[in-house]
Amino acid sequence: MTERCGCMNRLKVYRACLWGALVISVATLFFYCKWYLQTRVPDVIRVGTEEEVQVVDLGFKQVSVQTLQRPRVIPGGIPVGIYLETDGVYVVGTAVVETEEGLVREPAGSIVQSGDYILAVNGCQINTKEELIRCVQEIQDEIMILKLKRGDETLRVRLQAVETEEGAYKLGIWVKDDVQGIGTLTYATRQGAFGALGHGITDTDTGKLLTVSGGMLYDTSILKIVRGQRGTPGELSGMITYSDSHAEGVIRENTSRGIFGQAEGRLLRMLGTETVEVAFKQEVRTGRAVLRSSVSGELKDYEIQIQELRMNESDVNKGMIFYVTDPDLLALTGGVIQGMSGSPILQNGRLIGAVTHVFVNDPAKGYGIFAENMIQH
Repeated sequence: MTERCGCMNRLKVYRACLWGALVISVATLFFYCKWYLQTRVPDVIRVGTEEEVQVVDLGFKQVSVQTLQRPRVIPGGIPVGIYLETDGVYVVGTAVVETEEGLVREPAGSIVQSGDYILAVNGCQINTKEELIRCVQEIQDEIMILKLKRGDETLRVRLQAVETEEGAYKLGIWVKDDVQGIGTLTYATRQGAFGALGHGITDTDTGKLLTVSGGMLYDTSILKIVRGQRGTPGELSGMITYSDSHAEGVIRENTSRGIFGQAEGRLLRMLGTETVEVAFKQEVRTGRAVLRSSVSGELKDYEIQIQELRMNESDVNKGMIFYVTDPDLLALTGGVIQGMSGSPILQNGRLIGAVTHVFVNDPAKGYGIFAENMIQH
């Protein structure tokens, strides 16, 4: 009798374990399906006007379907020199100032913040560092009113400059009014509208996206390639020719998805006129693709492998993960290097994205933005 009860108890425990395992398996499958739909199925599906669409209720999420004319663009891959002017004078940070008496003061501390834009002083518009310095020297130690832009807010603050031992007047503010660098053109339309970089230009000190009043694209010559190594990103080192005769376009926007504007002259002639379709996100597949770049001095397609697609990644610049497989590009650059941001990625004859970032610990591996997200900036 005791042995029979023991067998029955073991049987009950065995059945309970089976039911528990089944419940856990179903729950795991449920949450996996929910996670898959949330991360792998786009929140918005865009389709061409010529395509017929059947909307399916996915249960776990709602998907918005938009119909639009499928864009056609000319793929880029050409390095460009970038010059941006900030909207007003950009505040990098504040600092202490030593007065003529040898005292230490911080006149702008807790009043002006990193990331602010100084738009005017006492009603006079400020566009450059030189204008700000001249204005401060003229006002000297009188109270001045600074008009600031802080995020979406415009405000006015009161400041008083400090006279230094040299007889100069200072506010104790580190500022900049322009940014230069090298990037890669992603695409242009036949009308000359362009997109480049695939990510926004941010301040190196604050990490914030810069608000700009405008800028220019200039001709650039690549002088040196520093190969990427594990832990050390490589870079394109070049010379930008800042002159009207070497201007290649006007920059009108600096957004989180790239810089945009109007290309002109020689740059458009270099690109030619052959256009390709822009792929919608749901059309992109893992597997083989090509990265177009003239990093070697010649515009070429290099083989890569799309490893992962992130349809609803909160960071729009990291919509796909890829790794470089082309032996020529690996020998030349080690993979992805600084200056290659914006290099177009094509698959099955369509523009699917652009290079945005490199994995610091694996230069052969990088992130990309979907071309659809870039075009719809």
